[in-house]
Amino acid sequence: MGLHTVLIVDDSSTSRMIIRRCFEMAGYTAEKFLFAASGREGLETAMKERDIGLIITDINMPEMDGPTFIRKLKEERGDRAIPVCVVSSIGDGTELRGLQAHDILGVVKKPVTPEKFRHLLGERYE
Repeated sequence: MGLHTVLIVDDSSTSRMIIRRCFEMAGYTAEKFLFAASGREGLETAMKERDIGLIITDINMPEMDGPTFIRKLKEERGDRAIPVCVVSSIGDGTELRGLQAHDILGVVKKPVTPEKFRHLLGERYE
C-alpha cells in the first residue's frame, strides 16, 4: 500500500531530500511528495492539500516549530487522521515524551536511516 501524498517539513533542503530518500529506501512509496521549509509553510500546505497521508516534520524550525505546527494542524484541519512522524536530533527524553501528547506516530532520531523508518512505520505504509 502506497500513499498518495507525503508532506515533509524541515528547514534544511538537504534534510528534506535525505528524509525522502530514506523513506523510499525503506520500501515505502508515495505518488507525490510536498515540501515545506517551516511549520508555517507546512501548515499552509496541509490546509490546501486534502490528500496528505503522512506528515514527516522536524521539531526545531524557524517561524513555527514542529510541536506548534502539529497542534495548529490538528486545530485548524479539525481532524486527527493525518499521521505525523517527527524527525529530530533532539535527545531530551522529557521533550520527546511531551511530543506524544500531540498524537504522533513516533520519533525518528537523526541521522535518519531507512531502518529507523521501517522500525517506526512497520508495515503500515508498504
